[in-house]
Amino acid sequence: MKKKSSFFISILAIVFLVLSACGSNPQTNKTKVDTSKLPDTYENKDEVTKGGTLKVALATDAPFQGLFTYELYEDGFDFEILNYTSNSLYGTKEDFLIDGDGIAKLAVDEKANTATITIPKDIKWSDDKPFTADDIIYPYYIIADKDYTGVRYDTDFQNIVGVKDYHDGKAKDISGIKKVDDYTVEIAFNKISPAIYSGGDGLWGYAAPKHQLKKIKVADLEKADAVRKNPVTLGAFVINKLVKGESVELVANKNYWKGQPKLDKVVIETVPSASIAAALKAGKYDVVAPNYPANDYDSIKDFKNITILGRQELAYSYLGFKEGKLDKKTTTVITDPNAKMSDPKLRQAVAYAMNIEDVADKYYDGLRTRANSLIPPVFKTYYDDGLKGYKFDKKKAESLLDEAGYKDTDKDGIREGKDGKPFVIKLASMAGSDKDEKIVQFYIQNWKEVGLKVELTTGRLIEFNAFYDKVGADDKEIDMFMGAWGTGTNPSPMGLYSKNAEFNYSRYTTDEQENLLKEIDSVEALDPKFRGKAFKSWQEYMYEQATTIPMYFRTELIPVNNRVKNWDINWTSKDMTMDNLQDVELTAKDPIK
Repeated sequence: MKKKSSFFISILAIVFLVLSACGSNPQTNKTKVDTSKLPDTYENKDEVTKGGTLKVALATDAPFQGLFTYELYEDGFDFEILNYTSNSLYGTKEDFLIDGDGIAKLAVDEKANTATITIPKDIKWSDDKPFTADDIIYPYYIIADKDYTGVRYDTDFQNIVGVKDYHDGKAKDISGIKKVDDYTVEIAFNKISPAIYSGGDGLWGYAAPKHQLKKIKVADLEKADAVRKNPVTLGAFVINKLVKGESVELVANKNYWKGQPKLDKVVIETVPSASIAAALKAGKYDVVAPNYPANDYDSIKDFKNITILGRQELAYSYLGFKEGKLDKKTTTVITDPNAKMSDPKLRQAVAYAMNIEDVADKYYDGLRTRANSLIPPVFKTYYDDGLKGYKFDKKKAESLLDEAGYKDTDKDGIREGKDGKPFVIKLASMAGSDKDEKIVQFYIQNWKEVGLKVELTTGRLIEFNAFYDKVGADDKEIDMFMGAWGTGTNPSPMGLYSKNAEFNYSRYTTDEQENLLKEIDSVEALDPKFRGKAFKSWQEYMYEQATTIPMYFRTELIPVNNRVKNWDINWTSKDMTMDNLQDVELTAKDPIK
C-alpha cells in the first residue's frame, strides 16, 4: 500500500459542525451520507489534453505560514503545499509500514540497533545538483542543533545515539550517524522498536538539500528564502511564484525521480471556507486541500461538475485541558498539580456534558462520529474499539461535579469552585467559517446546563495561527482548548504526549504515562501482541485521566473536478495520487463548470 509519507505530525485546522442555534437540540439536516458508498478514486475515461494547470483550493480562513521544509513546518496548510514538492524518502505498504518503493531503501538490524539507508546514484535535486547521502544526514543536524527553532527535537529524536550530546554542545558530530559512502548512511539507535518501521524511533522521513542550506545558520532558517521562497526539492513540482500567505504557483520538476509530471503547473490559492462551494460550482478549482468542510456536504452534493471522494482521515478532533507549562530550555513538560483543571472528575464532567453524538449525527451527515480514543480507527491493529468513551450523559456530569466539590452555593444556576468562589473556565477555539461562533456557543450552553460557566479566551474565536501561538505559549488565559491532530502514518503517540514533546499542548505528564508510552515503542514491542496490549493500556489510561478528550473521528471529503484524471485517495492503493503526482492529467483546458 502506498500513501503520502507523513511520518511526523501535522497540525490541522478544526472544521467544526454547523449549528443553527445555541440550544442543546440541534436541528436535523436533510442529507445523511452513506460513507461506505463514497468512492476513493475518480475514474475519468475522457481524452486528455497536453500539460495544463491543476488549480487547488486551500481551504482556510487564515494565511498559510509559508515554512516549506519538513524540519520546520507546523501547520497542515504548509503540509498540503509540501505534498507537491515532497522530499519524502520512504514509501509505505499495509498498516502504513515502510516498504521498498520510495526513493530510499531502509534495512533494519534489530540486534545491532542500527538502520542502513541507501539511495540510487542517478537522482538530482530540482536545481540539477546530485542527491547524496549528505542530504539524508543534514536534516538530523538541523533538528539536533542547539539553535533549532522547530518542534521535532523530542524524546523520539533523542533515541539516535549521540544526538543529545551534539545538541548540548558536548560533541561536534552526531556519533550515531555514519556516512558509509555517497549513497549509504548508517544510523545507530539506543533501542530499536516496531515504531521504526512506521518512521518512528527517531528515524527522519525526509531529505534536505545540504548544498542550499549549509551556509544558513539553523537559527536563521525560518527567515531564509531557501525555506520561504525558493526551496530546492526532490518532489514532482517546484515553487515558481509566491504571494505570501495567499497563493503558490508550482512548475513541473524535470528531474523528478519518477518521471517529469504530465501537468505543466499547479496553482494553490487560499479560499475562505464560506466561498469554497460557490468556487467549485463556478469551476474555479479542480481539488480542495486538505479536504472539504464535512459540515457543508449539502452545499455541494448535487453539483454535476465534481465527483466527491471520501476516506477515513488520519486525524481526530479533541478538547485539551491545560495542566502545566513547557520548559523551553529543556523542552520538558512540567505539570502543575494545582492547575485550574487538575481534577480528573472536573475534566470528565466537562466531557460527559458535551452532546457530541447528536451534533455529529445531525450536522456532520454521518461524516463525523464521536471518538472514544486518541488512536484513530484507521490504525486497525492498535485502535481500541472496546473503549467506552465519554458518551453524552448530563446526569453523570452533574454527579461528578458534585463529587468533586463544584457546587452551586448561591443558587444562581452556576457552580462555584471548591473554595466557594466564582469559577470560570476559559476556552480557546479557532475561528473558521462564519458558523463557528454558533458552534462553540452550543457547547458553552451544554456546559451551562450542568452549572459550568465557560467563556471564550479573548472574548471571541481566535485566528488559526494566533490560536496555536497562544496554545503553544501556554497562555494563562487558556484553561481548555479545541484542536485537532493529523497523526501521520506513525500511530505511536510518543511525539504528541511524552514529557519531551512540544506538541504535548495539555502539558500533562506522569511517570506512569511515560512508562506506558515507552512500552509502545520498546524492544519488547517487536512482539505484535505485546505492542497491541501496550497501545490498549495507554488508551485506557488516557481515557481515565481525561486530559485530552477525543471529540470526533473523521471521514474526509475530497471534491474533484470532472476534468481531472488519475486522482486516487485510497490509503491502500499503489497509485495514491500524492505519491504519484507525475501521473495526474487533465481532460479540458479549464475546470468544468
